Amino acid sequence: MIISIITVVFNCKEFIGHCLTSVQSQTYPQVEHIVIDGGSTDGTLAVIDKHPSDRMLVFSETDSGYYDGLNKGIMRSTGNVIATLNADDEFSDNYVVENMVNCFKRNQCEAVYGNLNYVKRLQTNLVIRHWQGLFYNVNRFNYGWMPPHPTIFFKKHLFTSYGVYSLNYGSSADYDLVIRFMYVQHAKTFFLDRVIVKMRAGGMSNGSLTKMVNASLRDYEILRSHHFRMCWMVLALKKLRKLGQFTNL
Repeated sequence: MIISIITVVFNCKEFIGHCLTSVQSQTYPQVEHIVIDGGSTDGTLAVIDKHPSDRMLVFSETDSGYYDGLNKGIMRSTGNVIATLNADDEFSDNYVVENMVNCFKRNQCEAVYGNLNYVKRLQTNLVIRHWQGLFYNVNRFNYGWMPPHPTIFFKKHLFTSYGVYSLNYGSSADYDLVIRFMYVQHAKTFFLDRVIVKMRAGGMSNGSLTKMVNASLRDYEILRSHHFRMCWMVLALKKLRKLGQFTNL
């Protein structure tokens, strides 16, 4: 089973080396790491050049943003399973991919997800928020639940059968894709109760009130497009779920 890990990067020279090392340190041998660079000008490509690997394929060209880059990576992938790892994030340990592969084999499933730790940007040993995935139940989507997208490994046939990331929903494209695969198409899904990814604080949908409002409006559009009932209630519950994830560290 080949695992294709897709990293989209643009001007991230400070952290991209940690991301590459995290992938290259995985114990599972059949890993294909596809790096999609959006035309970085800060020295990111020079850092990538310092981390050569016969498992890594690098493409540098302009794109229409993060999810367009992910779609390009999916199209170029040869793996049976697709995972993503942000340029400033890292796997929690060297056994993540091996453990996820074992889950696919044992459970004959189409998607596996786990838990996520948000960490301080310059101190990845300090956890500021823990996203507990919860055991899978498709009905949780009706109550604002979503599995941590950065931890999900998907069988590639889901993309070829049901489509890639929509570019119509901005930073909420992952929400649409997860609902489409798991809720609408009922992909057989398994939860691995362990931390999969360490994610540095900061992101496309956070950081300002405007970004958060826009993300909420797009989430509402997504819920309506998939015919959820009481969309505002589902959206409110989705936001409230985050409150219990913050730690006192």
